[in-house]
Amino acid sequence: MSSIAVPAVTVLPSVTSLPPAAAVPAEPAIGAAPAEPAVVGVPTPPTGSPRTELRGRIGAGFSPVPHRYRLYLAPDCPRSLRVAAALAALGLEGSVAATVLPADTGRCDAGAHAALHRAYEAAGHHFDGILTVPALVDTWSGRVVSNHTAGILDDLRFLGAHPAFRTVS
Repeated sequence: MSSIAVPAVTVLPSVTSLPPAAAVPAEPAIGAAPAEPAVVGVPTPPTGSPRTELRGRIGAGFSPVPHRYRLYLAPDCPRSLRVAAALAALGLEGSVAATVLPADTGRCDAGAHAALHRAYEAAGHHFDGILTVPALVDTWSGRVVSNHTAGILDDLRFLGAHPAFRTVS
């Protein structure tokens, strides 16, 4: 599978509540601790508390079909910004939906937050873990495919190269 370089500065026009693309952080230095995914709508877990990491992959149990997937992102999460930049750079905004969930539940769209919670529950029966973003959700099964940023970025590259996702210029 070929790798597509994603520019560091890209604006996602369909998701207007994200900060300007100039705020997209660069990759962490080698050996540096990776940034934590944003926790949406729930308090930060105590130190040492396990966080559920889902690592499903498109092409391995999830077929590459346009309009099948939805991304849940947060504007204050560096990983979400990287995923949003990749979505725009690969031209997938019309094929993969994106929902921005602010960390402040007082401003959060209750319907979107509830939909993300249902997707986590569908991924693990009676899910009571932490909801994190970015999260890639399969809208057909209603479950989270992945909340692992590197896997989501690889899946977006896979979709961007897939014939079903190519647009005619």
